[in-house]
This record gives sequence, C-alpha cells and structure tokens, in this order.
Amino acid sequence: MKAFLVLLLGAILCLDSGSSLQCYSCTSQLSNANCQNKVDCKEQETCKTDVIRVIGLFSIISKGCDPSCESFHQDFSVGNRNISCCSSNLCNVNTAGSVRCSYGMAAGTAAVVLWTFLNNRL
Repeated sequence: MKAFLVLLLGAILCLDSGSSLQCYSCTSQLSNANCQNKVDCKEQETCKTDVIRVIGLFSIISKGCDPSCESFHQDFSVGNRNISCCSSNLCNVNTAGSVRCSYGMAAGTAAVVLWTFLNNRL
C-alpha cells in the first residue's frame, strides 16, 4: 500500500501543470551575464542556445525559444558554432562548455605560436 501511494505521488508530481516552458532569452550578446531574461515559450517550442566562437577570443551568444530546434556543430577556419536544444524550464542557463572550449582554443593557439617562434630561433 505504501509503495502504491509513493508511485501515485510521483505520478502526480510529474503531471504537466499547464504552464508553458520558460527559457532564457537574448540576442547576440558577448557575455552570458547579459542572457538572463526569462521568457515563456509557446506550445511545442524548446529552449535554444546558439554560440559562435571566434578564435577563442570571444563568443557571440543568442538564446530563446524555438519551434524546430536541432542541435548542430560547425567548425570554421576562425572558430565554430554550436547550437544546443533542451526542453526543461530554464535549461539554457549557461554556456559553460563553450567557455572552456574558448580558453582551450586560446591556449592551443598561443602554444603553437610560441613553439613556431622558438623553433625558428634555434
């Protein structure tokens, strides 16, 4: 009987309360701190985060609701673009992975330049 009540409580908590999905929203920002505006999505929309990284120096961040979001990654000669999608409230809160990649790319570029410089001097 106790197991049945626990399962029933779990099922009730998982029911859709009728409220819409909330996502963070911004357009073409250089800092995630500027992407903390909350918006209510329409039905069948998911949260989307679009991050364009330029040679590890800076990122251009856009977030919001999207009716047909598809995750995507594309490398360019001077950076890359990542689109991620999620479907729980405020799930597009940060771009932590992109920050780590930007620092890694900057460190890698600096190492290659330093190695090339030192190799040519010897």
